[in-house]
Amino acid sequence: MSPHIGNSSVGNNDRQPGAAASPTRRRGQVELRRHQAETVQSDRYLLDTEEETPFTKTDPWRVLRIQSEFVEGFGTLSQLGKAISVFGSARTPRDSPYYAVGEQVGKLLVEAGYAVITGGGPGAMEAANKGACEAGGVSVGLGIELPFEQGMNEWVDLGINFRYFFARKTMFVKYAQGFIVLPGGFGTLDELFEAMTLVQTQKVTSFPIVLIGKDFWGPLWQWVQDTLLTNGMISEKDLSLVHLVDDPADAVRAVLQDTASHRGP
Repeated sequence: MSPHIGNSSVGNNDRQPGAAASPTRRRGQVELRRHQAETVQSDRYLLDTEEETPFTKTDPWRVLRIQSEFVEGFGTLSQLGKAISVFGSARTPRDSPYYAVGEQVGKLLVEAGYAVITGGGPGAMEAANKGACEAGGVSVGLGIELPFEQGMNEWVDLGINFRYFFARKTMFVKYAQGFIVLPGGFGTLDELFEAMTLVQTQKVTSFPIVLIGKDFWGPLWQWVQDTLLTNGMISEKDLSLVHLVDDPADAVRAVLQDTASHRGP
């Protein structure tokens, strides 16, 4: 199946031969290039406190912009159907074994009747989108404004760009029946631990979380057991929030079985 939405070189096609690639960044539905891409991120405006700001950068005004992101996300994804969110590093190279795992995960989820939701970026996200797209399924990307945003990867069929992390995170959880997590950095850890917290506090129910890569995730999970559990920071039952596997088929099987067991007959 051929790709549908843009690619990581978007915004650079108009430069002269031999010229350096111009910076490109998304801000919600807006695409910024060259010097325009150097503007401050919306999240930074929201979280920083300034004594004097123009009206369009005041907190009450931002409420309307935030509302619009929720409306756009809800309206676009409300008819998506069954889906699983797949997380992982944007830095995963295409020749990495984990990239191949991501492709396989996307393919297997589609074959099981699920859409695939990722952050829409490169690396592991691109791999899962590619696997889903090539398998003929629905490949979703939820992008975010970042300093060095590369645009939506070329395998996304349905893409939404967000200014605010919290609006984007809501979509990841609300329209997915579970998470599959490939190796990643701070962003992946943020998404993983937030999902675990939501399940632990029963903000969401029947929400399986599967980690792929025992060598990668094993030391972290051992620390969770040896330090958090030993010191009474979590309970024994909290360890059951996560499945740790190596094989893509085992990951998909675990998330689907967990979802089915909670759904009941």
